[in-house]
Amino acid sequence: MTRAAWTSWPSREALSARDRTRPRAAVAWSVRVGVLTLMLWGTFSSGRFGPWEIAVGLLGVAACAWAGWAFFRTSLEHRLWPSLGLLALLMAAAVGAQQAGAAVPAVVLWCGCAVTAMERLPLSAGVPATVVALTAYAAVNTEGWMTTAVTTVGLCLAGYVLRLDAEARGSAQRLLAQERAARVAEAESAALGERSRIAREIHDVLAHSLSAQLVHLEAARLLIEREPSGEFRDQVLERVVAARSMAREGLAETRQALSALRGEVTPVEEYLRQLVAAEPGEVTVTGKQRPLTAEASQAVRRVAQEALTNVRKHAPGAAVLVRLEYLPDEVALEVRDRGGCRSVDELAVSGSGYGLLGMRERAELLGGTLEAGPGEEGFVVSLRVPA
Repeated sequence: MTRAAWTSWPSREALSARDRTRPRAAVAWSVRVGVLTLMLWGTFSSGRFGPWEIAVGLLGVAACAWAGWAFFRTSLEHRLWPSLGLLALLMAAAVGAQQAGAAVPAVVLWCGCAVTAMERLPLSAGVPATVVALTAYAAVNTEGWMTTAVTTVGLCLAGYVLRLDAEARGSAQRLLAQERAARVAEAESAALGERSRIAREIHDVLAHSLSAQLVHLEAARLLIEREPSGEFRDQVLERVVAARSMAREGLAETRQALSALRGEVTPVEEYLRQLVAAEPGEVTVTGKQRPLTAEASQAVRRVAQEALTNVRKHAPGAAVLVRLEYLPDEVALEVRDRGGCRSVDELAVSGSGYGLLGMRERAELLGGTLEAGPGEEGFVVSLRVPA
């Protein structure tokens, strides 16, 4: 046996009862309750103890139960000295029970300490603790030496078998967790491959089409500008320039969507700064920055984009303040302008067809909230989504 085998703890998966099946947990608790009931009945029903002694004994049993629970917790956390201290306390309680004439509880405590020390502690600490507990048991055992020897050997083997069983169960749980992680990674890889394929299709069709439209619209603008000035010419030129701007914005949005599909989205903070670059405004970021989920990131981007569109439409030239705050379990976005106050109904549907109603639905689908209304100087849009 290697040195590491003597000094290493059983794994947390092996010591934890979290993933045990219900039948196994029910059997374990049934055995504990049955042993405790028989032990107390056999000890206190003999008539050797008075009412006050029984009350003190029950308090001692409760204290030992707490110490046992604490030992399970400290051993689960791999804290050696507190675990050994609790074991020593339980063995001292067994000595006290033996001196008081309660031999059965004392034997149960010594045997329980021996088995659990072998099962839950490193062997370098568990073996000496088991030896101490079984030596105390053998010293008070009134049966023959052969029975005592067989019992002590059996308890040692029982503790070691329980240790091996727990390790096997912990290894199975770790393998299951690794398999689940591998399946999740495989599913994510497949999803990323499919998204890349969709991105290529969109790029080959839509992005190329928009780029061609931009070229033709720019050519049309240059041709129209060569014509003599007039009301009809100016109207056509205005429409062409507007169509060119819409095509340019659509191409930019398409490229952003393609980047999102490929998982190459720029950080939210950088996107917000790019968004307000042409506006008389500023962006402030507070809290500890961290990567956001794709859904939360997209919600922040779309809400900020729509809020700025509303500012351009209903309060052109107004100063804009965009504030992004990272909270422990969510992210908050606030877009505030210093233009004239507008009503919520006025902004319910914007020119993009998204509007406040769409922003609120997006937030609610993610378990978040969106509030919009007049502020002290202008209009305020506040978004909070889990992230």
